[in-house]
Amino acid sequence: MVSKDKVKRFDFKKKPHRPYFLMYAAKYIISFPDLKKRGAVIRKSDDMKELEGKPYLLLVTHSSLVDLNLMLKATHPYPVNNVMTLEGFNTYTAPLMRHLGVLGKRKFVTDINLIRNMKYCLHELKTIFVLFPETRYSLDGCTSYLPDSLGGLVRMMNVPVAVMRIHGNFVTSPQWNHKNKGIRVEADLFPIVKPDEIKAVSADEVMSRIREAFAYDDYRWQLDNNVVIDHPDRANGLHCLLYKCPACGEEHRMNSGGCELWCEACGKRWRQNEYGQLEALSGETEFPHIPDWSNWERECVRREIEDGTYYFEDDVQVQTLPNWTKFYKHGMGKLIQTPEGTRIECKAYGEDTVVVKAPLDMYSMHVEYDYLGRGDCVDISTNDESYWLYLTKRDAITKLSFATEEIYKKAYANANFAKRTK
Repeated sequence: MVSKDKVKRFDFKKKPHRPYFLMYAAKYIISFPDLKKRGAVIRKSDDMKELEGKPYLLLVTHSSLVDLNLMLKATHPYPVNNVMTLEGFNTYTAPLMRHLGVLGKRKFVTDINLIRNMKYCLHELKTIFVLFPETRYSLDGCTSYLPDSLGGLVRMMNVPVAVMRIHGNFVTSPQWNHKNKGIRVEADLFPIVKPDEIKAVSADEVMSRIREAFAYDDYRWQLDNNVVIDHPDRANGLHCLLYKCPACGEEHRMNSGGCELWCEACGKRWRQNEYGQLEALSGETEFPHIPDWSNWERECVRREIEDGTYYFEDDVQVQTLPNWTKFYKHGMGKLIQTPEGTRIECKAYGEDTVVVKAPLDMYSMHVEYDYLGRGDCVDISTNDESYWLYLTKRDAITKLSFATEEIYKKAYANANFAKRTK
């Protein structure tokens, strides 16, 4: 086992550059043909003409890999820089990503180098800078958590800001069911901070506009637009999201297959129809709309945190990703989460290691359903390390994600209340 002091760390300080010709080749060979097959539609508001050929910050909603192709089509032929987390560099190699103008980052870690490089791209390279501010793929087809600090970061860039809101990208291929259902995708591109507003608009106002622009619900879009998904396995994996039975209250006893979802504890079954809605095969349909079910689960987690009963502990397989080159395996460890924060106990690089994340240290958690066929895992990062933890317990990572966000929200609200009452 390599020693900790000999492991090379990723160089986040390295200056990015404009994408090389490879990006233009990738657009025509990969991105554009994929969008054509999907019948993609991109609607640009008339106000976007003010930004064409100029540097601006583009914020994009995030539910699947097709989001990147839509972004490249919407910004073509202008050069863009964007951000990718280190597992993406591990998949595609750092030299290729840097040639494509991509910057590396660890999830849910504040990085001053990223802020400097964003400014460098916008003000020195004069490119469009693209952020996926939700940081991870949506779990239920609705907006993921956006921290209040995002408004200040965006305002700091001192450039116009646009948003691309995408529909159809989630329901065609949710993260817990990667089978592409082949439906159309569409996107709307519009500015939220115009050139003449840059100096006047406050960080709070920018954040308010971002939240309004990022409000989406892909299942509602599917229903309202009568988009038919009749794929025979459309409900496969749905139990990973809907892990708690609303009929009997049991957790982690749900299962799914084909177009059905069922509880192994009480036997109740639901069918997902061609418009994405749920129908109980007997008795009451508690939540026809899937995001309503996941919101109920989140509310249950919130109550556990409020009354102090929330507790999670599991034996996990530990891997680390200090750089882009390889994952290092470290055997078994423990992941513990309570309302007081999140804790990893393991042996890494031959040393006893404890990583503690206080409630305000982590506003969300990166989760992966059956990552690369290796099982469900979470990624918890520090400034110089990413810990990839493969869980032993089944269907637990969605609740972990909800809990991380609710623990943060409670701590954030308490901290703000304390400031106001001083």
